[in-house]
Amino acid sequence: MRETLVLNASFEPLSTVTLRRAVVLVLQEKAVVERAHPGLRVRAAEIDLPVPRVIRLCRYVRVPFRRRAPWSRRGVLVRDQHRCAYCGRRATTVDHVVPRSRGGGDTWLNTVASCAEDNHRKADRTPEQAGMRLLNSPFEPTPSDALLLALGAAGRDGLPEWLALPA
Repeated sequence: MRETLVLNASFEPLSTVTLRRAVVLVLQEKAVVERAHPGLRVRAAEIDLPVPRVIRLCRYVRVPFRRRAPWSRRGVLVRDQHRCAYCGRRATTVDHVVPRSRGGGDTWLNTVASCAEDNHRKADRTPEQAGMRLLNSPFEPTPSDALLLALGAAGRDGLPEWLALPA
């Protein structure tokens, strides 16, 4: 599970990493802990380190400007909060609104999270042909929205307390 936020040396968010990767970066002195889980520590023979929630890289990493978040199956499930776009139950698969066999591609606007039953029922048809209605329209998240969704935040109210901005 990706639960540690990585900040660039300029404090801009870059990505999320696993706890193990965050600890390795800190131990290699490539990053410092900015925020830690209260009361939790990683301990070994000669190591006593707070469990990081947010780490900051010691050296600036140049990141090319990204206008669009890259599409992924995991990203679609996270964007739709693991809820089926047709019935609202827990989604485990990704469905193409316009099937790939009819020219639909792997894009943010053509894919939705779906439960296996609805994905099978819709089959190789459009929702209109299958007599199914989308509960939510697919949308393309911005790169920053995708990062917040990966952290588990649905909006500014859903931000973790260590990331929320003062009002």
